[in-house]
Amino acid sequence: MRVILMGPPGAGKGTQADLLINKLGILHISTGDMFRKALKEKTSLGLEAKKYMDAGELVPDNVTVGIVKERLAEPDCKKGFLLDGFPRTIPQADALENTIKELGAGLDKVINIAVDRDVLVQRLTGRRVCKECGATYHVMFNPPKAKDVCDDCGGGLYQRSDDTVETVNNRLLVYEEQTAPLIDYYRKKDLLLEVNGDQEVEQVTNDILRALGRVKA
Repeated sequence: MRVILMGPPGAGKGTQADLLINKLGILHISTGDMFRKALKEKTSLGLEAKKYMDAGELVPDNVTVGIVKERLAEPDCKKGFLLDGFPRTIPQADALENTIKELGAGLDKVINIAVDRDVLVQRLTGRRVCKECGATYHVMFNPPKAKDVCDDCGGGLYQRSDDTVETVNNRLLVYEEQTAPLIDYYRKKDLLLEVNGDQEVEQVTNDILRALGRVKA
């Protein structure tokens, strides 16, 4: 099964992806993780992507398409994948369609996790990350036992530069202007399945599996 997981920043795509890959038995491919790894290792791609990510803007298509194309061509993707964070624009979607065709395969479904804007802002601006181990918390929904201290390793927590109110609003604006049109793009191709993301995590997972026909209605 080859599935795209869509939704605005803060919709819970990463959380759902981790749960879904185990239930579906497919590989999780996240462009966000790819870019953060490249940034940590200070590769040329990471340095190029950093200025866009810090500003809450989309990484240019030529950079993103290239790295995704190389990843999908690797042997472990042959059994299927769940693609998270790509495509984000119509040109990227066209490039992805061509890439998958070149690999002799096709896209099965596109899941869109829908969440109200106010809820997204609340989710994103409250996120805190451990400087040492990378564990993620939320000041309202998943606070640490001690303020600004990681439960797991005792490291200090910080707010990522792309989680400030100004940057979050810019990220959502970029999504609304450039990525949201993909909803109609995939609806016209009869690939789109929409799920309410403003629910408990388990319910969202069940709704996605039901939409994919993996659990009974």
